[in-house]
This record gives sequence, C-alpha cells and structure tokens, in this order.
Amino acid sequence: MAPQSKKKTYQVIVDQLKEHFLNGDMKQGDKLPTERELASQFKVSRTSVREALRKLEMKGIIETRQGSGSFIKSIEFQSFGEELSSAIVNTERKLVYEMLELRRVLEMECAYLASHRATSKDLEKIRQALEDMVIAKNDVELGLKADVNFHINIVSASNNTIFLTLIQTLNGQLQDNIRATRMQRFSNPERIEDTIDEHKQIYLAIASGNGELAKNLMENHILQIRKEFAESSLHHLKG
Repeated sequence: MAPQSKKKTYQVIVDQLKEHFLNGDMKQGDKLPTERELASQFKVSRTSVREALRKLEMKGIIETRQGSGSFIKSIEFQSFGEELSSAIVNTERKLVYEMLELRRVLEMECAYLASHRATSKDLEKIRQALEDMVIAKNDVELGLKADVNFHINIVSASNNTIFLTLIQTLNGQLQDNIRATRMQRFSNPERIEDTIDEHKQIYLAIASGNGELAKNLMENHILQIRKEFAESSLHHLKG
C-alpha cells in the first residue's frame, strides 16, 4: 500500500505541472516552486530537492540564477516532468541509504560505549525520549522529534565528544533520514508499536550494561529500516 501511495504523490505533482504547462500557465523560462514548496509537495527533504535540482541544471533542463531561483530551460514538458520526478526520487533514495550506512557504524559503537559509560542522567534522557515516542506515536512531528532525540541521546551517552560533535553537525541529515524512514514504516500502523519496541529493547540493553546486546540490537534496528526502505523502493520501481 505504501509504495503505491508514494508513487501516486509523485504522479500527482507531475500531472499538475503538466496541466499548467499544457494550459499555458507554465512554459520555458518560468520559475519553479521554491525548494521548500517542492519538498512539501513531493514529501521529501529539502536536501533531496536541492541535489535533484543541481542534477537537472547539469543536464541543462533547468537554470538556477543566484538569488532568484530555478527556471525551466527544456521546452519539452514530458522530458522536464519525468526528469524532475526521477531526479528527486533517486536523490532521496541515495541519501537515505548513505545516511543509514553512517548511522549503522556510528550508532552501533555509541550504543556499545553508552552501555559502559552512560551516567544516570544520560540514561534518564534516553528513557525520556523513549517515553515521548510512546506518547507521540500518533503525532508525526512530535514522534519524529522524540525519535531523533533518542538516537542523539545515545550518541551523547557514549561520552565521546567527537562522536557527539559529528552527529550534531549532521543533525539536519539525521532528521531527514528518520523522517523518510518513519514515513515509509508507519504507512503500516502495526509498525509503530514494533518500532517503539525496538527502541525500548535498545534502551534496556544499554541501561543493563550489556554492550554486545545493545550493539547488536542497534545494528538490527538500522538494518531492518534499510530492508524495509529497499523493499518500498523496489515496489515503487515495479509500479
């Protein structure tokens, strides 16, 4: 169900642009919606939109003018519409995979270190984030915030200042990553409780000082996210 819904969203945007183009409302030289507007319409991160627009500019399909925005150069809409949709979809998918790769390496080690180094205050922050996830399970934005805090608090509990600085620097990408994967996972309501339980088991392993278990649970959590996202992408391509 989720992949079909996602594909439908993209198709709606392309159809809307096509309608504007055919009706004479959009033509060569016209300005595209802003990055924020495109991200909202396509339900992806602004980072993905920015990278996609950069690719389209390199292909000569659009032109980006400093301080003014992006403008259509390709006179043939069909090419433009397909390129825009494809570029955004592919860029989003690539960024999600790359961030999951980084998270797997970083968060596995941090979960292990946190199980040995976390103070009572550190554990309380992780527990509170978990509790917030439960309370906000039906609220997209609050749930996202709690999920992000849970993972950042584990990195913080490793008491490695370099790791913490790294994840704080990548905070925007982390939020984009968790938002994209939560959107895919929670299209099936049953996965909400499963996801909360995965986080709970990670917390309990850290709190009990079981480093190997915490590390393995974190790896399984991230690998499961990647697996589900890959399956969703495959269905999207087949659809």
